[in-house]
Amino acid sequence: MEQIDKYLREHDIKPSLQRIAIMEYLQSHKTHPTADEIFNALYPSIPTLSKTTVYNTLKIFVEHNAALCLTIDDKTAHFDGDTSFHAHFFCLGCGCIYDIPIADISNVLKTEIDDLTITETHIYYKGYCKKCLEEKLKKQKEIN
Repeated sequence: MEQIDKYLREHDIKPSLQRIAIMEYLQSHKTHPTADEIFNALYPSIPTLSKTTVYNTLKIFVEHNAALCLTIDDKTAHFDGDTSFHAHFFCLGCGCIYDIPIADISNVLKTEIDDLTITETHIYYKGYCKKCLEEKLKKQKEIN
């Protein structure tokens, strides 16, 4: 909890019980949860927590670069407590989001290209995880 408090302060975010709990959840759950998933997980232990607080807190985290908002899923925003540069893979079968490390980031992290100034870079891959691909191929075999 002390590390989370320090992390929030380093990002100019005033720590509170709710903010610490939300950040702790983000950093300990690498599942790229939605705001609703975070609320549902934390509400039993923090009954004063509201969905509005979760949404507003996540917005603050993203604005202060303490968390990432992933728009890889066309329907729902997901959040990532790992702000290091990495890519994401979205499984079209099960909807899981996986982190993908990027070995050589020198060309990816450009801040200017021609007359453009880049403020954000997102690398998203979409496809099927091993389990979903196997299930998809199995269903195709059953049809044929």
